[in-house]
Amino acid sequence: MDLFEYAREKQQEKEAPLASRLRPETLEEVVGQQHIIGKGKLLYRAIKADKLGSVIFYGPPGTGKTTLARVIANSTKSEFCQINATVAGKKDMEEVVKAAKERQGMYQKKTILFIDEIHRFNKGQQDYLLPFVEDGTVTLIGATTENPYFEVNGALISRSSIFELKPLDKEDIRTLLLRAVNDTEKGMGSYHAQIDEDALEFLADLAGGDARNALKAIELGILTTPRSEDGLIHITLDVASECIQKRVVYYDKKGDNHYDTISAFIKSMRGSDPDAAVYYLAKMLYAGEDVKFIARRIMICASEDVGNADPMALTVAVSAAQAVERVGMPESQIILSQAVLYIATAKKSNSAVNAISAAMENVRHVKTTVPSHLQDAHYGGSAKLGRGTGYQYAHDYPNHYARQQYLPDEIKNARFYEPGDLGCEKERKEWLEQLRK
Repeated sequence: MDLFEYAREKQQEKEAPLASRLRPETLEEVVGQQHIIGKGKLLYRAIKADKLGSVIFYGPPGTGKTTLARVIANSTKSEFCQINATVAGKKDMEEVVKAAKERQGMYQKKTILFIDEIHRFNKGQQDYLLPFVEDGTVTLIGATTENPYFEVNGALISRSSIFELKPLDKEDIRTLLLRAVNDTEKGMGSYHAQIDEDALEFLADLAGGDARNALKAIELGILTTPRSEDGLIHITLDVASECIQKRVVYYDKKGDNHYDTISAFIKSMRGSDPDAAVYYLAKMLYAGEDVKFIARRIMICASEDVGNADPMALTVAVSAAQAVERVGMPESQIILSQAVLYIATAKKSNSAVNAISAAMENVRHVKTTVPSHLQDAHYGGSAKLGRGTGYQYAHDYPNHYARQQYLPDEIKNARFYEPGDLGCEKERKEWLEQLRK
């Protein structure tokens, strides 16, 4: 490296975003994630001993996935290579693998390959990596905001340790903000800024566990706030409010937050909590979730969790699904809200789920034959074979009910449907009990 290249690198470091400049170089400098890097934890020991196997870090943005990879790079004696899946192709991986093989063969030196945004690789790209991870040509470190069990090759998963990074807690964010304001080497200490306590609390709270978001806000505040008469830059609550104007809703339509939010949404309707149900509905709508996807989940819940305790629930859900397609946003949010509140407050029954599950289980394991009196008697020669003989037409009998066997002989005493005790199903239960007597 010549003098000009060195100067250029130093200038780039100086101009890098605050979040990049503040990245720790050792495990001791890392803030948060003590559940995986606390002293005595597996990852801590592996990094310290330089015995790291293939790992995948996943978690929301700004939780330290790339930071941990950089710490590993500083701690290992292996060659550390980094590629970003958003821009890298197969050729880039081929070059890394070729160099890793030469390094291993000539110098017995291992290669750690860090792939940021690994979920961006398609199946073919992930498959290409597999044999080289398996034979130890490269040690893989993948970073992803997506649940790797959904987005990463199962074979790669089985050969890697999975570490989930959690959003940083409020105290962690406070620590990073104070470090950013006061650190004269990597932070913005040379700007002589001060942050008020209420502004610090505000930013730490609204960052939502995302260190990058918090540091971006404080950097913007310091760079855009004029000095006061005392020569200091004062980051007040008003300044902080301007620099982080809106609480970030962490909701990736293909990631963990998507699945977690829709799960909470459904469980809130099932649990008869209309306030929670409409909150998660609002969160999904705010984040731009497809209203047709939401409508489909509402329809499923109407049958799965309300069922015949209130048959109107499915009618309301289907009507809402049709209405949102015709009306569009923003008015569709009112229609969805109506359906959600109806289902959340409806009497509940999961008897439809239990009935079809039990019947399916029986179908899988028991071979049966339709009773002869229920078989089709309309085609030629069926009468001679006894098909349909002895069938009793229900409407010819009192209460439109004929007492006869409908289930196959092999399972004639099976019970799949057990009505609940709430709403309309209570009436059905009483009626069925009367018939069965």
